[in-house]
Amino acid sequence: MADPGQKDDYPEMSSFDDDVSVISTRGLEAFGRKVTSTASHLINPASDPTSHPHYTSAMTAISQSLAKPSLQRGVFSIARTTPTDLVRSRLSTKEIHSRALAYVPDELLKNIPEEENSYSLFQGFKASFPEFTDDGSGKKHRRRVSRGRRLLEERPTTPDGTPESVHKIKKEKANMMHQLEMLGIRKNMASSEIREIDAKLENLIGMRKIILERLANLEKDEALLEHDIVEVEQRLEEAQELVAEAESVALHTPTKSEDGHGVEGDEAPGFMSQSIYEKLPGVSGTSTPLKKKPRSIRKKSAAILHEHFEPGSSIRTIRTHQDNITTLDFDAPFGLMVTAAMDDSLKVWDLNAGRCIGMLEGHTASVRALQVQDNFLATGSMDATIRLWDLSKAHYDPQGSGFGKDDDDDGIAFENPDDLPVDPPAGSTAGCPLFTLQAHLDEITALHFRDNVLVSGSADKTLRQWDLEKGRCVQTLDVMWAAAQATALATGPDSWRQTSTSRPADGSADFVGALQVFESALACGTADGMVRLWDLRSGQVHRSLVGHTGPVTCLQFDDMHLVTGSLDRSVRIWDLRTGSIYDAYAYDHPITSMMFDQRRIVCAAGEDVVKVYDKVEGRHWDCGAGITEAEEAKSPAVVEQVRIRDGYLVEGRRDGIVGVWTC
Repeated sequence: MADPGQKDDYPEMSSFDDDVSVISTRGLEAFGRKVTSTASHLINPASDPTSHPHYTSAMTAISQSLAKPSLQRGVFSIARTTPTDLVRSRLSTKEIHSRALAYVPDELLKNIPEEENSYSLFQGFKASFPEFTDDGSGKKHRRRVSRGRRLLEERPTTPDGTPESVHKIKKEKANMMHQLEMLGIRKNMASSEIREIDAKLENLIGMRKIILERLANLEKDEALLEHDIVEVEQRLEEAQELVAEAESVALHTPTKSEDGHGVEGDEAPGFMSQSIYEKLPGVSGTSTPLKKKPRSIRKKSAAILHEHFEPGSSIRTIRTHQDNITTLDFDAPFGLMVTAAMDDSLKVWDLNAGRCIGMLEGHTASVRALQVQDNFLATGSMDATIRLWDLSKAHYDPQGSGFGKDDDDDGIAFENPDDLPVDPPAGSTAGCPLFTLQAHLDEITALHFRDNVLVSGSADKTLRQWDLEKGRCVQTLDVMWAAAQATALATGPDSWRQTSTSRPADGSADFVGALQVFESALACGTADGMVRLWDLRSGQVHRSLVGHTGPVTCLQFDDMHLVTGSLDRSVRIWDLRTGSIYDAYAYDHPITSMMFDQRRIVCAAGEDVVKVYDKVEGRHWDCGAGITEAEEAKSPAVVEQVRIRDGYLVEGRRDGIVGVWTC
């Protein structure tokens, strides 16, 4: 117990500066002494602690210290501070960084990859940044001096043949050997990085192949689902037609009371009139049969699989015919394709599965021209007729089952495993024919339709415009008359050019080689090398494009340009605004077929490959079996027909094989 007469030797709290930390050694000792003195007076039962002067002074000092804002902030900060922060507050920034970098968790140590490199990380750093690892003067940034300059500077100071010069040469050799070693280390490190990148690329390529297979399966499932949707729509239409027919029959069927009243009032005449004549279709206005609504064509979903292949990659090869393919066309990538050959056959194919849907029968000769748009097909034959077909009415199962087959063994009649022509099930395309157009006097060599307008060209030297709604010819254009008119105008006294219409046509070429129609505009290429632009409203030639020296075999135009191919072994691009030649390309063989899309112009030029011109990159390259099979010492047949849409290329050859490629 403390002596009452003893002077208080504890330091006053007011003597501490406000800036002194509460958790410092001096502050803690002073605060502890005051707490001890206070506790000793509190536990003394003999006297009143409040009357003792030491207690009073201590409590006064404590209350004054606690009233200071700095002390209160310190206490509150300690209460909110974690023990880790308290320890870190006593450490410097360098010590914190050092401890953080020195500690590595066990999980990171377990997942350290195995390196095949024989050099350590320090060696690699030393070889890559030698200026940071030099010892001696400790200068980090020194100016590099070339070896030749160093020799010139040191040569006068040290004479040759002395021990000092030998020592310097040895030192220089050691430095050079060290640099050579460092270069070897850097070279091996670069080689290791290249191997690592190659391994990563191989892994990415493998992952890409897996995702491509997944995408292909998704597109197959999508095609099957679309086929099921079409079948459901057909069943729905048939059910609606049956319901409407039943309602019409019920509406016009007399009731029992009406029958009894009729017999009593007028027996014989009324009975015969109602039972026979009024029930005949077309006799009474109330008994006219309902007309079937045209089937709506559902657009296919866009196929994107071919966009992820490398240009020039083969997608599929199909044996379609045993003879030369005369013409072919398809509606969309992985959609429907129609092929015709010299064997007088006309077949429909599913490009997604590579199977034959069926054969279209009706023409009595080979088909020379055809066009597929949506599910409608127009064909022109050597029998001088044009036929229209609705391919949506074909009975086809994408999974491979044949129409009208009960035996499971014969179900997969659409497959072609042995690369041989397969006859599809009979009757699979029986409902496809729509109607026939007859007016030409000779074989059909070219045709094109858009919306309800179809234009055909024939060997009878005429062009005919057809109305597909009415199914009849509405206009006939005489090409020979137009050529004669142009000759008469060109040979006048004010003629500014010599016409080429007097050039004799090639007997082996079609007189009308190609044509295309858009609303009232018609472009036609003929055997005299002329490209004529017609106005269907007036039936007159609006402009003639002169440039080809051989028969025109193919053409296509867009908003600004017209591209033509000819037997003169050239492809020419015309400017429709001025009528002049925009560009031209020459090849080694005659051009038999040509087509272009947004980016590429492809043509068949009498070779086993397709000639491709990339308009964006401005380069020419070849695509086809002639490149892929050259390594196997094979010689594929010459390409005769070619079609392209959205980078999806289809080419037909003389041996009846069709190749599908990415372009």
